[in-house]
Amino acid sequence: MPLSLSTPIADVPGITERVAAQLRELGLVNLGRLLAHLPLRHELIEAETSVGELVPDRIGCARGEVTATRVVMKKPRPRFEAVLIDEGQRLDLVWFNQTYLRDRIRPGLRLRVQGPVKRFGPGVQMANPKWDVLTDDADPPSTKARIRPVYPASERVKSVVIEKAIDKVLDLALPLVEEHLPEPLRLARELPTLAEAYRLIHRPQLEGDAENALRRLAYDELLMLQIAVHLKRSRLRLELRAPALAATPEIDRRIRERFPFDLTASQNEALSEIVPDLASQTPSNRLIQGDVGSGKTAVALYAMLLAVAAGHQAALMAPTELLAEQHLDSIERILKGSRVRIALLTGSTQSESLLADIAAGKVDLIIGTHALLSEQVQFKSLALAVIDEQHRFGVHQRATLREKASDEKSTPHVLVMTATPIPRTLALTVFGDLDVSVIRGLPPGRKPTKTRAVTTDLRPEVYDFVRERLEKGEQAFVVVPAIDGTDERGARNSELGTESLDATDGAGSPLRAASSELRAPEIKSVRDLVRELSAGPLAGVSVAPLHGRMNHDERQRTMEQFRAGKVQCLVATTIVEVGVDVPNATIIVIEQADRFGLAQLHQLRGRVGRGKKSGVCVLVSDLAASKAAEATDAQRRLQLLVDTTDGFRLAEGDWELRGSGDFFKAAQSGRTPLKVADLFRDRSLLDLARRDAMEWVMRSPRLDRPEERLLHRRMMKAFGTTLGLVVVG
Repeated sequence: MPLSLSTPIADVPGITERVAAQLRELGLVNLGRLLAHLPLRHELIEAETSVGELVPDRIGCARGEVTATRVVMKKPRPRFEAVLIDEGQRLDLVWFNQTYLRDRIRPGLRLRVQGPVKRFGPGVQMANPKWDVLTDDADPPSTKARIRPVYPASERVKSVVIEKAIDKVLDLALPLVEEHLPEPLRLARELPTLAEAYRLIHRPQLEGDAENALRRLAYDELLMLQIAVHLKRSRLRLELRAPALAATPEIDRRIRERFPFDLTASQNEALSEIVPDLASQTPSNRLIQGDVGSGKTAVALYAMLLAVAAGHQAALMAPTELLAEQHLDSIERILKGSRVRIALLTGSTQSESLLADIAAGKVDLIIGTHALLSEQVQFKSLALAVIDEQHRFGVHQRATLREKASDEKSTPHVLVMTATPIPRTLALTVFGDLDVSVIRGLPPGRKPTKTRAVTTDLRPEVYDFVRERLEKGEQAFVVVPAIDGTDERGARNSELGTESLDATDGAGSPLRAASSELRAPEIKSVRDLVRELSAGPLAGVSVAPLHGRMNHDERQRTMEQFRAGKVQCLVATTIVEVGVDVPNATIIVIEQADRFGLAQLHQLRGRVGRGKKSGVCVLVSDLAASKAAEATDAQRRLQLLVDTTDGFRLAEGDWELRGSGDFFKAAQSGRTPLKVADLFRDRSLLDLARRDAMEWVMRSPRLDRPEERLLHRRMMKAFGTTLGLVVVG
């Protein structure tokens, strides 16, 4: 049977059945998957010498047999020691704070070690050296330095097994690799061939080889992603039609008169981009990106009222019932006395009569949750679909809502909103199939919330401060990661640290000294904290819980009491992250803040300061924030939150600290499609790929030319499912 990239790994010459079984454990089932299993990194292996030839104060590499080991539990740095013998010469090895190595390095093992060589008594020593176990078929000692690939592996399947397998098959596999980039484009971008890229990354000879290979592979991935995005846009614009929603001067005037406030300059700028789109039969597909409290919902409501004014329906989908109910309440207040017919559709409110009214066009504006995606929900004339908190939904939910049009050639305009600021480069990638509008700043009169970070030993002062604000007639949120002590699903993303509380609140008054006895180092749950606060520092204050296990009526009743001021302090999970808008709430305390992500903390902070009074956000954890160079990423991220309330600046800083992270997971389909490219590292490549993809799709809107079939197939395999593409051509 001729060899191909789809040849089962056990049938590839040079691969034993034992090794094939190990590779299959990692999903490396055929030759192509093994070739595409890229190194995590590359490390320099120095030329090997005998132990007797090692030179002190240099990096050395040697091999030998372990003859003795021991653990020394001496504070502050316990250590693991081993003795390596090579041709009668002794090399002492020591690893600090790695006593677990006693289970991995035992007498009788043969090791290759590399590290700094130091004089130690009459002999030499290596401290914290890199090490490999040598097997019977180990490579002979290398007389010259080499660059070694280190592969993603597992406890059972070591990197060295993968390294040797790839080395054995590489010369067989490379001639089978087909090129999908046109030669002129490849040369213009100064990229190696695909086969050469695989050779350079698996078997680099020079320092820049792996970097050159990675550049080609990252470009390929970004190009295919951008082509997928633009193919989707092209199909939408060429094949589907949406209702034209014209904003005449009279309609514009009537809509604006409904708002109890004037729209900001940034809101009007966003509308100047949105309204012309809606007036066209070319389907609009636009992201409204705005910081917490910037007024995105007002802009979306303007667009929805355009649809209603044109005799059509509009739908707004929110990720939670609580947020949907909040939208219903605020929109009903704005539209009180109008002829616009509004309904709430959630899992709790769905009924046959409501579904019939929607299908018959007796409801103009439908606000709902995922229930809107149900097959039972049919619209008479859906002209606009608005998706709030887009980061909570996937691309497939967006597509499902779009398909709720009256026929297969029609589609509603789509607006999606997010209050999770995204750097421009990421926005163009994550939401590449959308046009992007940005709303900056806060509505007139809204004051930025001041953020403080405290360690847990200052919790008494924090709750004395909370009580002081409550006694002035204000209200507070307290957020914790879990509902009760058995709930382990709380926020686990330990991205943040904390710093000491600034001695003033948002109005400049000093925080009072502690008088309460609340000194628990850790609070785990809503229920525990409600009991502790009610019995301790907030005794006599109305404290109530709010969490996702409460039924719809309980949540409604609690929120109504909080809005009415009958509940002064709401202790909640992240259910309040979005949509809870109580102008009198001026302070939020986030317990165990290190368990939450930075974007989530920023969202939670946005729950306060939504009225005329300034807000204060207090982050409580055992970590201490710091700007110092030696600070951990967690500490620096928290410092960002303390330093700024600008979500866009926060996003840029966070991205710079941690890289692109898992943006696609939140924004698209639940898994990160980028396996090679890094959006922060490869920003310049992304710009090239976007430009090249746009030109490519303009020339070939369906990517169906014979010379494009290979690229199309690989693009669909990589991103077709993720982006909800149908097979084109």
